[in-house]
Amino acid sequence: MLNKKQIKKLIEEKNLIENYADLEKQLTPNGFDFSVEKIFNIKGKGKLDFSNSERVIPKTEEIKPLKKNKEDKYGWWFLEKGAYKIRTNEIINLPNNLTAISFPRSSLLRMGVFTQHGVWDAGFEGKSEFILIVENKEGIEIKENARINQLIFIPIDESEAYDGIYKNIK
Repeated sequence: MLNKKQIKKLIEEKNLIENYADLEKQLTPNGFDFSVEKIFNIKGKGKLDFSNSERVIPKTEEIKPLKKNKEDKYGWWFLEKGAYKIRTNEIINLPNNLTAISFPRSSLLRMGVFTQHGVWDAGFEGKSEFILIVENKEGIEIKENARINQLIFIPIDESEAYDGIYKNIK
């Protein structure tokens, strides 16, 4: 697993992560915190099969953040108990010898909220999307650009690059 110094070097020299707000704040001892750009309600059912030939990804509807005061620069999302799709601000550019996995920030867990992620395959490029599950019966408020999950990076032997339908989400 890469440490803070190694991740920072890859960001600065190889453009591992773009579109971050504050490199020093988002770097952690063993990872990098991604932040919320958009939150969506999931509308409809999905379908999943072995070959993906019959796969159906449900439509989503963006939830707009609301400002508490007119002079506020950023708004808040008010989320009730349920499942939501998150899109991050950051763009990741994984080389073919690096993969990433993610975990919710521990503050979320302490609030009764967690995230669910897939693996960021070697060669993946683009914005990241994952699921936010609100289990707290009182819900949660999330401010625009809040840090929400932490990616950790794992070196691997050179691999073929990811070439799926989620590559290059912007």
